[in-house]
This record gives sequence, C-alpha cells and structure tokens, in this order.
Amino acid sequence: MQTMPAHAAHHNDREIETLEEFDATVAARGTLAGFRVQAVDLTDRTRELLTTDTAGAVFLGCPMREDAAAKIRTDGALVFPPLPGLPFDPYRALVYSPDELFASLADGYENTPDARAYAWFQQTKADGDIYASMLRAVHDDSVSDALDELLSGTRVVGVMGGHAMRRGTEAYEGAARLGRELARAGFTVATGGGPGAMEAANLGAYAAPYGDEMLADALQLLAKAPGFTPSITEWAMAAFEVRSRWPKGGRSVGIPTWFYGHEPPNPFASHIAKYFANATREDGLLARSNAGVVFLAGAAGTVQEIFDNATPNYYESRGEPTPMVLVDRAHWTEKLPTWPLLKSLARDRSMESRIALVDRIEEAPAALKRLSD
Repeated sequence: MQTMPAHAAHHNDREIETLEEFDATVAARGTLAGFRVQAVDLTDRTRELLTTDTAGAVFLGCPMREDAAAKIRTDGALVFPPLPGLPFDPYRALVYSPDELFASLADGYENTPDARAYAWFQQTKADGDIYASMLRAVHDDSVSDALDELLSGTRVVGVMGGHAMRRGTEAYEGAARLGRELARAGFTVATGGGPGAMEAANLGAYAAPYGDEMLADALQLLAKAPGFTPSITEWAMAAFEVRSRWPKGGRSVGIPTWFYGHEPPNPFASHIAKYFANATREDGLLARSNAGVVFLAGAAGTVQEIFDNATPNYYESRGEPTPMVLVDRAHWTEKLPTWPLLKSLARDRSMESRIALVDRIEEAPAALKRLSD
C-alpha cells in the first residue's frame, strides 16, 4: 500500500523545518546564509547562531534568545518573531495532526486549539483588522506549502460528500468501505476533512491496514455518537476511542476550514491541512486530487465542488482531465440534476471519457479505474 511519508523530503533544500535539519545544515555547510528557517525553536542554539553566517537568511516564528536575534539581524537576516497569544502558529512548517487540533478535548471541545482558532477568527473577522487578515493569509500559505511537501509523488483521490451523513447509517458505512478500498489500492484519500461522508472516507483509509472486522467494530462504536450535534465533544471522543483501540491506522488527508466553524474536523485524517480561507481550501483540495474525485450524494457544497472540478477539466487548465465519478443516479439526475449538465458540458471534449455516473458506492473504485486507463 502506498503511504505518505510523515514529512516528505521534497521540500526546497533551502528550507529548514526541524531542529535536526538545522543541526545537520550547520554541521555540513557551516553557514545559514540564504536559508529559510521555519517554526524551529532555537532557544538552545544560541552558540550556533552567534558563530554562523546568517546573511540573507529568513527566520519565521523561531523562538531564540535576544542576543542571537540581535546578531543575526546585524548579519542582514530577516527575523519574524513568534507571536505569543495566538491560538495558532502562522509560520507552521507542517500540517496539523488530530491530536494537535483536539488537544484538551477532555475539558470540552471549546477548549481545544481548533475551537480557539475559530473563536479568534470570528472575533478578528468582525473587527476587520488588517494585521489579523495578514496573519491568516501567512498561515494558509504555510499550510499549502506543507501540504505540497506531504503529497509530493502520491496519487490522490478526492472523496466529496455532505457533512449531514450520520454515523450508524448504511450510507456512512458505504463511504467508509470506499475509503478503505481506495487506500488499499494504493491511493491517498483526501476529503474536505469534516464530519459525515468526509469522516467516513477518512475512517475507511484509517481502517485499511487492519482486517475487515475492524471497520465493522469501529462503525458500531461510532454509532453511539451519530452526529456532531448536540455535542462535538462526545462525537470527537467516540472517534478517539476508535483511534486508541486501533492505534496504527492508515494515512489520509483532511482539508477543512475554519470558515465553517460549526463543523469540526474529523480525527480519522492522519494529516489535517486546515485553512481560514474557504476558497483557498476548496481549490487546493480539488487541484491536489490528481488521480480523480468521487462525489457522493451531497447538497450545495458538493454541487459547487463538482463544477469547481469540471471547469479545469473542461478547459484542461491543469493538463489532462482527471476522472470524475458521481455516485447515486437518482440523486444526481432527479433530486439535484447535476449529471445532465455535466454530460452536456463534456460532450465532444476530452473530459467526456473521464466522467461516470454509478448507482452504488461499491461501483466507484472500478469506475475510477476504468476512467484512468
């Protein structure tokens, strides 16, 4: 099964994102001139900073002693100091983990870094503060950079679907089986990172390394807290119970947003690229689904994603069109008749051979394979 590295080695070789990389660079090169050091705690590296050339270097959110900061500024380095009091790090070098976003969950979801970042977003958005909007933009750009590094060289299939799908339903189980099958076929599953269909697909990828009975048992456990209302805390606790019982889950990606703050991220995505700007997040999720997208039954958000994905396929602005599989014929031809329009758009274009409509979720992996050949 194809796996994602915990932190890909494909990033720019002038970027330093861990203390190990910092030490290795100083030892091997003897200089930090022109390097970018991102979110690395350098409090205990004062001697190295005082004795190494840092001309033209940029230090983003790196804690360090004042004498070290003064010296590297004199060298001509740019220092963007850490920003105390923020519930997130705008200069972060890696995407989030579920444990990081849900830290302090035992004290109630409202005390988690995820909930506190949303509260900060709501407050600063209302203020219209230019400084806050700059910090959000820097954060989102850092997350995009980390996500590109994480996914470099992987085949990504997006699974889109509504947040309203509840645990304990047949539809939820179907979406989980889909995620498991895609992961076992060597794909990296990427979702919008929220509850419902998105959580189910991430859960399936999490279950991929285990025997089939693990998913059945996990679905039963989760059904005790079927939705994220009325209590996000209970909903998330049930997910962490599954994670602690089966701790070696498969990898997948969730790409949620604080724009929909009422909607928590799901804890089954091993890597969470969470954004403040929903437009950046939507486009990034679809653009990175380089091996195709499966669209499960959803409402306005999923309809938007279908056409956000169809447009670059129509114009071939990202190169050759990627596969699009819509699941649930009645939903996409009668309830929300998206399929006829998509088919009309595709007519006589190269994307025509890359779209499919299937009745059942079990048919999606085969359709995806057929469209890829």
